[in-house]
Amino acid sequence: MILNNPLPFIGVDIGGSHITAAHVDSSAYHVLEDSLKRQRVAPKETAAIILNSWVEGISPLLAGFPAGQIKIGIAMPGPFDYQNGIALFKGVQKYDALYGIDIGDALSRDLNVPLENIIFINDAEAFLRGELAAGAASAVKKAIGITLGTGLGSASNCKGAPMDVNRAALPFLDQNAEEYISTRWFLKRYRELTGFDIKNVEELLNVAEPVIKNQIFDEFAINLGSFINDFIADEDPELLVIGGNIARTWDHFMPKLEQLIVNKKVIIRQTEMWENAALVGAACVWINQ
Repeated sequence: MILNNPLPFIGVDIGGSHITAAHVDSSAYHVLEDSLKRQRVAPKETAAIILNSWVEGISPLLAGFPAGQIKIGIAMPGPFDYQNGIALFKGVQKYDALYGIDIGDALSRDLNVPLENIIFINDAEAFLRGELAAGAASAVKKAIGITLGTGLGSASNCKGAPMDVNRAALPFLDQNAEEYISTRWFLKRYRELTGFDIKNVEELLNVAEPVIKNQIFDEFAINLGSFINDFIADEDPELLVIGGNIARTWDHFMPKLEQLIVNKKVIIRQTEMWENAALVGAACVWINQ
């Protein structure tokens, strides 16, 4: 494997049930596909089992490189103390066993990589960084990004550097935004309308009657439109990029969503990089230093 930069920049994306890691080309901001490693993680297991899965996901990328040269950027969901590398997961149905653990120190020890060569950033921020570097937002200066999946991620660079803005926690209807704009809302709404359970949005597309499917996606578009209108009003971006697994159902919600967006000057684009955005975005923290 040949890297355009002698330093091995490694991007890592930790999701609710998986870890993905890859080398990132530092000149073209893209993932070296033959280096990509992905494996499942059991998020409700013990801390030792979870950490071992993460180590197994990253360690193959270290072979052949001096430990002191390796730079690892890790896109991590919240709640997490990104500056100090401390897990704060609690009551979020994933990684609760890691609460209070110094993840940076643990990975440094188990991977034999200097602690100062490991950096953590929010996964939504990493997504936006990747799209700004080499994806759907690469041609603009001011962008916001959202990730639609098991959770709701949000990031913006409109007030300076890209940063997580955590709009998922804002009050929305009778709860917070994430309860209405995430996979679990789809599952809950389908159960309310049919009395049946489904595992994910993909299954909804496969089994739902057309009238139910259309109703659910129209309601989702209304919720998402309200959320996005407020986000745009606060940040004044040129472009919004949307990623996450729910973005793969684009054709089912986008026509109605476009009608609901108030500021028609803002360009709305689907992610171009998908999972690679977070990998590139996490590595970009090192590449741009």
